[in-house]
Amino acid sequence: MKTNLVFKNAAVMTAGALMLLISACKKDAAPVVDANKQIPVKRADALGASGPKSVCYVEVNYNDIRNVGNYKLTTGEQLFDIGIIFAANINYNTSTQTAQLYFNPQVTNVLTNRNTYVQPLQDRGIKVLLSILGNHQGAGICNFPNQAAAQAFAQQLANAVNTYNLDGIDFDDEYSDYGVNGTGQPNSSSFVYLVTALRQLLPNKIISFYFYGPAASRLSYNGVTVGSKINYSWNAIYGTYSVPSVPGLSAANLGPAAIDIQATSSATAANLATQTVNNGYGIYLTYNLPNTDVHTYLSSFSNQLYGKATVYDTSLGTGVRFFADANYGGYGTGIIPKGTYTLTQLEKFGFVNDWASSIKIPSGWTVTMYADNNSTGQSWTLTSNNSNFTTLTPNANDVITSVKIQ
Repeated sequence: MKTNLVFKNAAVMTAGALMLLISACKKDAAPVVDANKQIPVKRADALGASGPKSVCYVEVNYNDIRNVGNYKLTTGEQLFDIGIIFAANINYNTSTQTAQLYFNPQVTNVLTNRNTYVQPLQDRGIKVLLSILGNHQGAGICNFPNQAAAQAFAQQLANAVNTYNLDGIDFDDEYSDYGVNGTGQPNSSSFVYLVTALRQLLPNKIISFYFYGPAASRLSYNGVTVGSKINYSWNAIYGTYSVPSVPGLSAANLGPAAIDIQATSSATAANLATQTVNNGYGIYLTYNLPNTDVHTYLSSFSNQLYGKATVYDTSLGTGVRFFADANYGGYGTGIIPKGTYTLTQLEKFGFVNDWASSIKIPSGWTVTMYADNNSTGQSWTLTSNNSNFTTLTPNANDVITSVKIQ
């Protein structure tokens, strides 16, 4: 690591800090999820806009994750597609010689109060991931001694995602201090075993990789590639443009540009955004979003990515949301305002054809759903929330293609 480059700080451990070890915790009122359903985690464009997806890491020790949702383009679309809680840690239990997932008090606050901090972002259609990195104790994503150990830690991660209804996990191979506490050095199988197990446990969630550390050179083992198991990877050096070398990921799932919002100049941010668009890459990475209003700075790259400036807007807005599963479970779309929508137009909000199973409708609104495109075919008219489309006559589950919202 070059000393003149700015990197994310390790999560702070304070005296008497609350340790939350999740080893085999039971799901707590987790939504019913159909593992076979498609979710649009690899859609080509940003949420509601044409262009690369914007990703934002937030240091929750110091800043409010909810601020990710306060930035919109001048035409109303959300600026950020993915917000990342930075960060949970991998601790090492010297008694059992196992890796343990650890949340410091600030991360614990965000997760245990997910309805306050996470749900408002998800209501806007923004995906919320939990970043995982080392904690100077010798345990990391690259030194699990065997497949069983990697699978055990993957289960802890899946438990956290399901318990707090998150949208996925981000891996960051920093601050592990491999070898401390008698732990092993990085090996070729560890990261592959980990992402393989996690993908099996979370088939429809996002898995991303901050392209840095020993894991960046250990991306295949025994014919299996990390790129075949994860959704995205991005450059880790802020203020630079470098394409992550992750076999199995296409340009649409890679982010070569990375900026620190509080350290990278607006001119550099704009230049990196221009390169991202011109070279056809699908991710633009940002880090260190503060609590203050920085919409002018964010406009420096949103103008290049989307041809639109950024505004600061704390209002949630009102609209319809569709969900992949019954009881408003699984993946949910962004907020869809009044209007008549073809399938292509709905996809801008994260909608998927023949996929919806439940819907939330604002009071006083009417939604007409159609089985075919362009408001044709069998239709259903709803004036209130519906938690299960199988109860409609005829059955409307997994058949909706276009809608009219009034």
